[in-house]
Amino acid sequence: MFTKLERLKTIDDTGVVLIVRLDDPEEAYSVAEAAIEGGIRALEITYSVPGALGLIERLASRHRHEGVVIGAGTVLDGQAAFAAIQAGAELLVSPQLNPEMLATAQRYQAVSMSGAFTPTEIVDSVTAGADIVKLFPAEFVGPAYVKTVLAPLAGVPIAPAGGVTEANVAEWFEAGVCSVGVGSAITKAARGTGDYTRVVDAARGFLAAVAQARA
Repeated sequence: MFTKLERLKTIDDTGVVLIVRLDDPEEAYSVAEAAIEGGIRALEITYSVPGALGLIERLASRHRHEGVVIGAGTVLDGQAAFAAIQAGAELLVSPQLNPEMLATAQRYQAVSMSGAFTPTEIVDSVTAGADIVKLFPAEFVGPAYVKTVLAPLAGVPIAPAGGVTEANVAEWFEAGVCSVGVGSAITKAARGTGDYTRVVDAARGFLAAVAQARA
């Protein structure tokens, strides 16, 4: 199988991309490791994390042979995309449509998730080469919006980010999404305690909810 297809299959198998957006790089690393222990197989380390590229390199070098896809988030241009790939990122995620980011991802065969909100932006993202369209911010529209959009755009791989929880994840998959982005429901599970087994448990619980929703 082509490497890029393997990465896409990894995302499809679990149906989850973990969004790590934390202010402390060591906390971000501990959360990422705990989430991986809990079964997460695709992670997006956002550029807002201090030292994000170093963290991506650290995680990628540790897990690249374990079937874990380490990615970069909040990738706003081609320069940031290339720097992330050089650090080991195999997934690039943007909050908006950026042709430079998509072109760089395609050139180096990284999986791309392009942010979009309206039907026009969704179509433009796919046309520009996005592998997955990240519906962002998803909490303002909900699963019904996805179902409506996919009626004329059947087959477009949409992954909502924002407001996705264990309680509503089944509604998103029933609406037709290919995967979901989740953040604080997992990444902040240990906040204030330092007990990262809570992150492990949160990851397992969320993945189980997704598996049940898809079944």
